Amino acid sequence: SGITNSDWFVTNGGDGFRTQVDPEDPNTIYSESQYGGLIRFDRRTGERMGIQPEVGRNEDPLRWNWDSPFIISPHSRTRLYFASNKLFRSDNRGDGWRTVSGELSRAIDRNRLPVMGKIWGVDAVAKNASTSFYGNATALAESPKKEGLIYVGSDDGLIQITENGGENWRKTEKFPGVPDMTYVTRILASNHDANTVYASFDNHKNADFAPYILKSTDAGKTWASIKSNLPANGPVLAIAEDHVNPNLLFAGTEFGLFFSINGGQKWVQLKGGLPTIAVRDLAIQKRENDLVIGTFGRSIYILDNYTPLRLLKPEMLSQEAVIFPVKDAQTYIQAQPLGGRGKSFQGEAFYTAENPPFGATFTYYLKDAIKTRKQSRQESEKEAEKKGIAPALPSGDDLRLEDEEEAPVLVLTVTDSAGRVVRRLTAPPVAGVQRATWDLRYPASVLVPPRAAGGDDDPFSDGPSGPLVVPGNYSISLAKRVGGVLTPLGQPQGFSVVALGTESLSAQDRAALLEFQQKVARLQRAVIGATETVNWTRTRLVAIKRAILETPSATTQMSDEAAAIEKKLNDIRRALSGDNTLRARNENTPPSISQRVFGIVGDQSMSTARPTETQAAQYNFAAQEFEGVLSRLRTLVESDLTRLEKALEAAGAPYTPGRIPDWKDN
Repeated sequence: SGITNSDWFVTNGGDGFRTQVDPEDPNTIYSESQYGGLIRFDRRTGERMGIQPEVGRNEDPLRWNWDSPFIISPHSRTRLYFASNKLFRSDNRGDGWRTVSGELSRAIDRNRLPVMGKIWGVDAVAKNASTSFYGNATALAESPKKEGLIYVGSDDGLIQITENGGENWRKTEKFPGVPDMTYVTRILASNHDANTVYASFDNHKNADFAPYILKSTDAGKTWASIKSNLPANGPVLAIAEDHVNPNLLFAGTEFGLFFSINGGQKWVQLKGGLPTIAVRDLAIQKRENDLVIGTFGRSIYILDNYTPLRLLKPEMLSQEAVIFPVKDAQTYIQAQPLGGRGKSFQGEAFYTAENPPFGATFTYYLKDAIKTRKQSRQESEKEAEKKGIAPALPSGDDLRLEDEEEAPVLVLTVTDSAGRVVRRLTAPPVAGVQRATWDLRYPASVLVPPRAAGGDDDPFSDGPSGPLVVPGNYSISLAKRVGGVLTPLGQPQGFSVVALGTESLSAQDRAALLEFQQKVARLQRAVIGATETVNWTRTRLVAIKRAILETPSATTQMSDEAAAIEKKLNDIRRALSGDNTLRARNENTPPSISQRVFGIVGDQSMSTARPTETQAAQYNFAAQEFEGVLSRLRTLVESDLTRLEKALEAAGAPYTPGRIPDWKDN
């Protein structure tokens, strides 16, 4: 049902701050509130233990930031670091703390700092309400590559560094291109190199909205700017580094998210549905290669499987098209804990956020959009207008070609390990990096009718779909269809479909299940086709009966033949779909062919288990009965109805739908 409110739980009160989860025990969560109100939360019991460090007798009070920096050491899950204007360390999950630094800020008295151009007196309205005590730590990191190499950033523009766990410290207070005393928003120690570290700064409180993001390769001794082409208006608030490719960086800014594939030499904005909003935090889920984006006021977003960005190279962008490697697709039956898809019957007051799309997700790049003839003409006309010249006028033939053109489309073709086509998907030929998802199913036995514009999805029906493919190796290829001609693009990519939760089902059982489902799907397709043929024939008969009445030369025999055909058609309809006369009166009726077939499909729609004996028997009953019914329907349509329509044509009857006119110039 997606992500619901019940999937969230509150660890602590306050305005919402840093939370750290024990990497080995996910039930132990450290959370804080403003001014360093740190707790250890036990998810199993709901208990909260306050573990904030406190000063001793005759010691100066600590200056905590509103959002004080806190980390679990990457070298010990029980070791915590927490910073106010000093750095504290605990080796027992916060039960006890020791100070491992001296003063980490410039220790400036905030009451001596001008605000709006003047020093304010003690009675100024709300002078220090809801603000941090100035001169405190705002950023904290320990190198995952070197134990004890710790960086602390402050709100007054310092970065303090220790390489031995706090025994000795060195201070940096000036950074290239960064105004003095600029707030340090983030420090990120590299996953790859002990001497590499990143830092970002925010000077918006001084009416400076420029981005500041720096990199050091000598453990903070020297720094260089990597802001490059980041927009001039947008402070950097968060940084992330890919755990596989050190050149892939992410930067969260006041006005969106950016990435770089060359270590910050050039940045590109990531959009794809992400609004222009302050990105305050970034986290990478390393197992799934997902980027989690924390925004200010707009909740969180997840970029699933960003590995294509990791593999992206500048030379790829010069190619016409590229298909990126495909992550293994997990096949399973999607549960419906609320009794139906999505919100089910809960109503719009019940909050849900979407799950990632089910199936195999394909990521591809198209250098240039493929335009229709009309789009190309209209763009040429706009360019001519900009240049102040008259546009070329299309001929009648040109306009006809536009109207009759098949719209260009991208075709994604899935094949199995034997090279057999399993499924074809289409996508609009839009330029840039795009994604499409295959639901791991064979095509439906019938076409899905297009939904009416603005119509609601039927909550009682999932619509037609084919059976799930068996686990194994597959391949995806890309092509463009322009003017009816299919042209391959890029190189195919192989991938695997992996089953979850069905380990007890052997490969032979899976093959038998698929064979049965495909057999049922073929019967379902034929039954649906026969039913639609009956309905269309009924429509034709209504027109035929009226035409007979309107034709002076029509004979009584024609009316009798029409009545006989209608009776046969009603018998066939009852066999296919059941006795509607009795059903409408709530009478109990035997199962029809359609009911048996659709019953099998429905019974198996939420399961990957082998077919039951009952389902196999129902198939046999339906198949045997349908064989005779289909033969009768074919005779009725191809022989009886055709003969009657020929007689009507010979009698000069008005045209009826489905009848090809017989005409000669006399």
